[in-house]
Amino acid sequence: MCRVLRVSRSGYYDWFDRPDSARSSADRCLLGHIRRVHDQSRQHYGIVKCWEKLNQEGIHCGRDQVARLRREHDIFSKRRRRFVITTRSKHTDWIAPNLLQRNFTVDKPNAAWVGDVTFIATREGWLYLSILLDLFSRKVGGWSMGDRNNGELVRSCLDMAIQHRLPEPGLIHHTDRGSIYGTKTYQEELNEKGIIPSMSRKGDCWESLPHEVLWV
Repeated sequence: MCRVLRVSRSGYYDWFDRPDSARSSADRCLLGHIRRVHDQSRQHYGIVKCWEKLNQEGIHCGRDQVARLRREHDIFSKRRRRFVITTRSKHTDWIAPNLLQRNFTVDKPNAAWVGDVTFIATREGWLYLSILLDLFSRKVGGWSMGDRNNGELVRSCLDMAIQHRLPEPGLIHHTDRGSIYGTKTYQEELNEKGIIPSMSRKGDCWESLPHEVLWV
């Protein structure tokens, strides 16, 4: 190892046997307290709250020192996740009748698809996932992910499902009343492919997807 790194063996052993500096010892001791406060707060405290808590306990340290040690040892706070509304049913776009009426059992592939949009929290922000599920096989026929919950997201999902599943005219396309599904562009694409739109009642999640999908 010394030969590869081009250092002398005597220099390596001198470094290895050398006692920790005062700063290293102080950092190691403070790091233990930081980890303790981090766990006690259920990993919710950020730099400022962690620093304030330590000083309240009589452990005097600088905020920059706390920030440096947390950063060097990958100690990050858990972000509180706000609820994100993915369905905006108060719109004037066209609403389709409910053709499924909670009947999520079909006897052949591509007889009925159900779709929805969910959200995933990341450190970079929210990501939105759109899916279309075949009720017969319970397999995802199309999906799309993006940082915006808009018409492009669901249209990309629809295009993938059509390309992969090649449905015959008469397929039922069932979703909630989200405005992204009721736009003129989306409805025109369904009409061009001979796909029949269907939408659940307002404010009833149990009518848009099967129970086992909702609980996944």
